[in-house]
Amino acid sequence: MEENRRDFTELSMISKQDWDKNELDYFQHALSQLLPYINPEGLSILHEINKEMQARKN
Repeated sequence: MEENRRDFTELSMISKQDWDKNELDYFQHALSQLLPYINPEGLSILHEINKEMQARKN
């Protein structure tokens, strides 16, 4: 992980709109890889990340 990258604990306390694109990309990929093992809260976070990524494309 890069030194200047915010960790998930810090990011979980702020709106997904305040995450930068690299943070969205990184955690979307990481959570997608863990999808078979995440609980409903993790799935909800993944949906929020995907929603924010989609909103930025539009």
